[in-house]
Amino acid sequence: MPIRRIDHRDLDVVALTEAKGRRTTSVCLPARNEAGTVGEIVTRIAEHPLVDEVVVVDDHSDDGTGDVATAAGARVVRAAEVLTAYGDGPGKGQALWKAVASSTGDVVAFCDADLWDFQPHFVTGLLGPFLLDESLGFLKAYYERPGDGSPRGGGRVTELVARPVLHLLFPHLADMVQPLAGEFAARRDVFERLPFVEGYGVDIGLVIDAAELCGLDGLAQVDLGVRTHRNRPLEDLGPMATIVLMTALRRAGVDRLPDDVVLGRIDLPPAPVHWGERPPLVDVAEYSRH
Repeated sequence: MPIRRIDHRDLDVVALTEAKGRRTTSVCLPARNEAGTVGEIVTRIAEHPLVDEVVVVDDHSDDGTGDVATAAGARVVRAAEVLTAYGDGPGKGQALWKAVASSTGDVVAFCDADLWDFQPHFVTGLLGPFLLDESLGFLKAYYERPGDGSPRGGGRVTELVARPVLHLLFPHLADMVQPLAGEFAARRDVFERLPFVEGYGVDIGLVIDAAELCGLDGLAQVDLGVRTHRNRPLEDLGPMATIVLMTALRRAGVDRLPDDVVLGRIDLPPAPVHWGERPPLVDVAEYSRH
């Protein structure tokens, strides 16, 4: 059964606004040292008629990211100050988990804070399908990436690790176009029931776990058109690829993996990689559902 695909151009904002009713929405941005881009993104999101709340999780920035986001209209929370009993360190997975805990919407969407060309239809595509279909539980975006040579391909780690390992170990998810995309959304009660892998293992972990929780008929992919952001240098991708692979293997039942490995790299310092995860928020006594 293929995962259904939605084109953002088929979603009408006026009709969605009427369909929204009393359901509330949050758009969250995990951000670390993104002062140069986060302000404009927050401004555009806050102006969108489908959005009730913009939350920026300032993940240990030292460039004024939080101040810029606040001035643009976001509610800013410091990652180091949210559910501190479960750690106060930086990392993507931790920031996403804390964003869900800090937000209030019935539907919660995530966007990256480093986009150069953020467009309002990104929000329409991420939130709109949930307002039209009560059976939808989890949604991932896909898009063109100018300059990567592939009109609908993902990044390097996506094409070399994430999609191949899904084909091999989770073939029911083989047609997920960009499983590591930073733009995705879910109903709050879905996010609350999912564990969040620390660091960059979070995206593939959420895809696998959401499919298990919601079934393939509860998943969808939305075409957001074109998206441009900063590409990471090649030397940063080894640790990212390792944690993605570790997450997929663990979700497939391989339990004889270490939690900590050190990647030896030619002409570069060794790179430590740690695997861990935050529990589902429904299991966290300190979490108070808004």
